[in-house]
Parts: sequence; C-alpha cells; structure tokens
Amino acid sequence: MADFFNDVYDVVRLIPYGRVTSYGAIAQYLGTKMSARMVGWAMNAAHGMPNVPAHRVVNRQGLLTGRFHFSTPTKMQELLEKEGIAVVDDQIVNFDRFFWNPSFELL
Repeated sequence: MADFFNDVYDVVRLIPYGRVTSYGAIAQYLGTKMSARMVGWAMNAAHGMPNVPAHRVVNRQGLLTGRFHFSTPTKMQELLEKEGIAVVDDQIVNFDRFFWNPSFELL
C-alpha cells in the first residue's frame, strides 16, 4: 500500500496552483478506477508529507470532504481561496472551471 500512496502523492504534487482534482480522477489515472477511497486514505495520511498539496484534492462534486483532516476545519478552504478558488458551503464554485484531470493533462 505504501507504493500506492507514494504514487498518489506523486500525482498530487503535479496539480497546478489554482487547480483541483478528485480522488476518482487520481485513481483512474493510476489505473485503479475503483480505488477512489484508497486515494482518500492516502490523502488523509499526507499531512506532514513534503510538498503534497492535499487541499487540491476534493470529491467528484467539488466538495471539501477532507477538510476535517487539516489543522482546522476551515484550513482547506483558506488554502484554496489563496489560490483564487471560491468555496461556498464547503463546495468549490464553478468546479468544472478549476478541475484538472491527470488522465488528460499528463498524457
């Protein structure tokens, strides 16, 4: 599982500033389409990992489902807003505009 987590972190490190992706998009890129939950576990364990912008990974609807794994419940939103991404009621506004799909972007 450590190798899978490291593969997830490698993808997350490639998410550009001001963009977000989903657990499922990362899983699909890694060839494990049905493993979105495992990507979530990797993200929960990512805190303290160097250069892993975990705040840029959300669920498939743009919801900040991982927000409680940050130092405060609002930290994830604050980090996204610093990158120009608006969040209302724990959901990214205009999610499609900010979505980064590694399966297309990393061809």
